[in-house]
Amino acid sequence: MIQDTGRRTCRGFVVSGRVQGVGFRAATRQTAQRLKLAGWVRNRSDGCVEGVAFGTADQLEPFTEWLHQGPSSAHVESVWHSDAVEDDSLTAGFEVR
Repeated sequence: MIQDTGRRTCRGFVVSGRVQGVGFRAATRQTAQRLKLAGWVRNRSDGCVEGVAFGTADQLEPFTEWLHQGPSSAHVESVWHSDAVEDDSLTAGFEVR
């Protein structure tokens, strides 16, 4: 496990596969809330799901691992993630857009 220094970072992600119409966004929100992450998730027109998560390394690591699985109704093919720019709106919980 990554040692958490308490420094919060922002990570963008895009998940492809069968991830729309299967409860992926709601399950992502529930997972993020359980881990006390801020951010958002939304569907894209290309069939992928994208979002941003804001938290510590100890919070982001299990969240990123979960994205590779998703809910049981989904079939994740790939997950792309990168550092993202922090936004003032990311301190108010995790939302489905």
